[in-house]
Amino acid sequence: MISRNILVIGGSGYIGSHLIPRLLEKGHKIRCLVRDRRKITSNSWFNEIEVCDGDVLDSTSLERAFQNIDIVYYLVHSMGSRKGDFAQLDRLAAENAGSMATAAKVGRIIYLGGLGRRDDKQSVHLKSRHEVGDILRTSGVPVTEFRAAVIIGAGSLSFEMIHHLANRLPVMICPRWVLTRTQPISIEDVLTYMVAAITSPASTGRIIDIGGPEILTYRQMMLRVARTLGLRRWLIEVPVLTPRLSSYWVGLVTPVPIKPARALIEGLRHETVCENDDARNLFQIEPMAFDPAVKRALSAVLPEQFDRQRQGNESIISRIEPSHLLSDRRQIAVRASAERLFHVVSSIGGENGWYAADFLWKLRGLIDELFGGVGLRRGRRDPGELSVGETLDFWRVAELDPGKRILLRAEMKLPGKAWLEFEVDRSGPAGSILTQTACFYPRGLPGIVYWYGVFPVHILVFRCLAAAIAKRAESPWIGCDISED
Repeated sequence: MISRNILVIGGSGYIGSHLIPRLLEKGHKIRCLVRDRRKITSNSWFNEIEVCDGDVLDSTSLERAFQNIDIVYYLVHSMGSRKGDFAQLDRLAAENAGSMATAAKVGRIIYLGGLGRRDDKQSVHLKSRHEVGDILRTSGVPVTEFRAAVIIGAGSLSFEMIHHLANRLPVMICPRWVLTRTQPISIEDVLTYMVAAITSPASTGRIIDIGGPEILTYRQMMLRVARTLGLRRWLIEVPVLTPRLSSYWVGLVTPVPIKPARALIEGLRHETVCENDDARNLFQIEPMAFDPAVKRALSAVLPEQFDRQRQGNESIISRIEPSHLLSDRRQIAVRASAERLFHVVSSIGGENGWYAADFLWKLRGLIDELFGGVGLRRGRRDPGELSVGETLDFWRVAELDPGKRILLRAEMKLPGKAWLEFEVDRSGPAGSILTQTACFYPRGLPGIVYWYGVFPVHILVFRCLAAAIAKRAESPWIGCDISED
């Protein structure tokens, strides 16, 4: 494959952050335009790309980014912006990008828009998606516009709204839009189409509708997501719930912000299915069915999944949309070397105990055994060393970066999935930083009740645990004795 110079506009977003590693795998040279590079520094691919600081709303900041570029991926929209009318902002951004692409003699723009019939009355969101494609085409640069509806993947706003509702509410009062038909598609298939377009000259200048093999209503999608999670749900339809009231309801029971929720819900009233077969005719791609796509999106939280099934270097926790996780995070500066601190962390549990409030850990183990769980009886294989996959009391080592990080997965009986993570960072020649994070994915309403019901105990236990680890690392006797004082 010929290597291209590619500019990704919107690389910090959901699609862009997943697209960039795919393009790098194909050998392309990637430049990413972002307003705030801090949003992408944690990505594994950050050091493999060129980053340009700029804003598509400010044309004067774009010139350097467009220099010597063959292909532009345009993946920005302003639906979640607090600056004002997002449709107007989208128009300005598209005009600036199109003008700059023309001036820089860019060979092609690849844009991801939205499905929906143009001759129907459209929501502001869908109308804006179509309008952006039209504006990019008026620049004179050849455009490939993919149009998609609900994208199934962890982190996709539309999918996560469905995920939250299906997980949190046993009974849902729903408006008539739950009967609207749509054609969902997996994030993997969207990315495959967008990368394949580079080597498909016939896709240039085309509007290509992409979707999965099934046309479903939102009711069907919510019930099937719930079924995948092992939950039973009841949906009661009412005729009077307006998009505004629906967005307030979504904002109340889920972490999805009201403004983008309302824009999405407005769009849900209109059917979004593929209107052409260009995707099938131009590409040798068989899109994934809905249920396998959902299982893949939820793989990190499904009860039957093993956390050791990692995707490359990606952590288990990073595969879960953060809004689904309830957490307790502690960070302590420790007057000890990182090596010493990590030794203390990796020696926890088993005969060494849990350093602080040990009786509460034993009580939790006893309760777990009473409910048919493993309890604390398994202990640990070695008092000072750990390896991925081995047990540690009622935990299992899910991920291990020696000297830096340990992730434990809970195997006690819980209404959800839980992890305990320890990270050790160097802060200077004689000091280090301990970051301890307990994360919980609640399975249904019982999971949420459980977390908040035991939260006062969690505060005590996790605060004492972090402090005790720091104290032991700072103790001059740690190399000789790691048992309870």
